[in-house]
Amino acid sequence: MRSSGILLHITSLPSPYGIGALGREAYRFVHFLSAAGQRYWQVLPLNPTDYGNSPYQSTSVFAGNPYFIDLDFLCKEQLLTKEECEAPFWGESPARVDYESIKASRLPLLRQAYQRFESLLPQQPSQQKALRRFLRQNRFWLEDYALYMALKDAFEQQPWSSWPKEIRRREPKAVIYYKNILKEAMDFYIFVQFKFYEQWGALKRYANRKGVELIGDIPIYVAPDSADTWAHTPLFQCDRDGRLCAVAGVPPDAFSKTGQMWGNPLYRWDAIKAQGYHWWVQRVYQNNRLFDVMRVDHFRGLESYYSIPAGEPTAENGHWEKGPGMGFFRAIKNSLGPVQFIAEDLGMLTPAVHRLREKAGFPGMKILQFAFSTQEESTYLPHNCQRDCVVYTGTHDNNTICGWFHTMDPKDKAFASKYLNLPKACPEQAVSWALVRAAWATPSNLAIAQMQDLLSLGEEARMNTPATVGANWAWRMEQQPPAAAAAQLRELTETYKRAALKQNQE
Repeated sequence: MRSSGILLHITSLPSPYGIGALGREAYRFVHFLSAAGQRYWQVLPLNPTDYGNSPYQSTSVFAGNPYFIDLDFLCKEQLLTKEECEAPFWGESPARVDYESIKASRLPLLRQAYQRFESLLPQQPSQQKALRRFLRQNRFWLEDYALYMALKDAFEQQPWSSWPKEIRRREPKAVIYYKNILKEAMDFYIFVQFKFYEQWGALKRYANRKGVELIGDIPIYVAPDSADTWAHTPLFQCDRDGRLCAVAGVPPDAFSKTGQMWGNPLYRWDAIKAQGYHWWVQRVYQNNRLFDVMRVDHFRGLESYYSIPAGEPTAENGHWEKGPGMGFFRAIKNSLGPVQFIAEDLGMLTPAVHRLREKAGFPGMKILQFAFSTQEESTYLPHNCQRDCVVYTGTHDNNTICGWFHTMDPKDKAFASKYLNLPKACPEQAVSWALVRAAWATPSNLAIAQMQDLLSLGEEARMNTPATVGANWAWRMEQQPPAAAAAQLRELTETYKRAALKQNQE
């Protein structure tokens, strides 16, 4: 069935508290998608952010981001007051996330909410029951994560590789000791996850009732300083003290003479296979509860991955190693049944990567911003997009359409203008919608556009510029998109037979 959707991360939703959250504005955005005939809402990873505020570098691939917990919903539960929520400085501009302000204010507010939650819990049997169910369903990761976060606080945010030897190596007596002395801190982090999952679950149920499904994102790698590497060290290419043996990245290419060094620990796939891929099965199971469809980031790393010796200054001296291949996907299917994946098959691909994706039966990705080169015929041109792929105008790593068009090589811009049938004096709004129309018109079963492009925003609204740190992940909508945008998108979606069935608009 042909369908379409919008890419918008939770951080980018409007909010009076500095960053998008899982509250009223998220529900209003679902309403917009439903009115516009869209079937999908795609988001970036929901995990806690750490270095550079990137959702792809997290303290846990199982935990939810505390910043996404809606404060107004906590007010309704009498865990906070409106005055307490409005008191902090949340940043200068409603169009940008001020992460330093968020970091300074959000956790102290959540600690206040936790204290009241603890005092009210004995009189709330429904919350007691929900908390017990949450603890039971998330036992396989929650306690390790809560202890890791409590230890981070106790050791002044030092990476776990710098902690005292006995707890760094998770010696049983040390684990018991720290669980006892840090119980209250652990309970706080458990409360935070309980509220995140409670709010996300309610939002997902609402979206599904409105005919909107959620596409999530699974980063293939984890952060070196994370609950995942600390609790499951034997599964990663590092020693017992957290020193990495090799790191992830990509080799030199036309875009980077020295390649890209990501710095993530690589997996010991032999050890993971020996455990029946259990850790990965748990991870996919968790994400399958959160989302209806999952995009697998850096899919090619499951066929073969680039290994850079730890300590190298660049990615030039790395080499390729074989990944787990189809054994990985068979283990997931045998444990969980059919799971809907999108393979992020971009970058340096080989015939073996294409064969793996085809054998696994997952759609790949096509990015229209990569299509309009005059140097060669591109497989990304709209008429070349196959049915079994997801076509994007651009992703979080791309410029907005207006920013892209403004900075194009003149020859490529002329070709794109001719291909898209743009008038000579073309307003920016027309450029954005022309590329969205081209995506919607492709044979591809699913087409996705960034929300910034429906609003015809420029480079200032770009979400991420790869290989840079400091200004990324900060763009926000100042208000919900207008009804006219929903009507225009619905007309386009119906024209190309992608419209979801209209749901109740209550």
